[in-house]
Amino acid sequence: MGSITRALPLLLLLLCAHGNAAQPYLRLRPSPSEHLPVPDLIEEPDPEYDPREQDLSERTLRKKLGSHFDPNFMSIHLPAQLNASAPPELPRLPMPAELKKLDLTETPYGRRVKVGKKARRKFLQWLWMYTHCPVLYTWKDLGARFWPRYIKEGNCFGERSCSFPEGMSCKPVKSVTKTFLRFYCQGFLRQKYCTWIPVQYPIISECKCSC
Repeated sequence: MGSITRALPLLLLLLCAHGNAAQPYLRLRPSPSEHLPVPDLIEEPDPEYDPREQDLSERTLRKKLGSHFDPNFMSIHLPAQLNASAPPELPRLPMPAELKKLDLTETPYGRRVKVGKKARRKFLQWLWMYTHCPVLYTWKDLGARFWPRYIKEGNCFGERSCSFPEGMSCKPVKSVTKTFLRFYCQGFLRQKYCTWIPVQYPIISECKCSC
């Protein structure tokens, strides 16, 4: 499933990543899986592990994140459309070759049906729209321990079956990885050491109708 990866307890991953200096990035989901988008993370509720005001210098954090900052998928401030998804769009990708080559004149019983070019074109267009699986994007609040705090996350359209007859559904087949900063504390209470570390967060980029 490409770069799609499985969620594991974040704390264990953080400890492994922090103990390995040769590992520049922490992957939140390091092994292949169909479980996207990333589920909400269970956080330690103690505010002692939250970044303080001096830890949130935008200039310093932008410099630390560098070229990984992608304004199309991340936001420092509360987006106006938080938790609001756009309606499904018409297919923008070209019609798949298997649909274009579909022979509508043949039947399972050997008889042939006459179909005009205009009717064939309209039916294939309807079939492509019916089976198309768009990616719906919504803004998600990752919490104060991530920077940027807000991420535009992809979801597969799942309000109905995408096959005709029904039975199949839209599932993720590709993802892109975006790098964020994660505030991580090692140790306990006053002896703890806290810093921002880079983490990689997968986002669904393509969905497909499948079983």
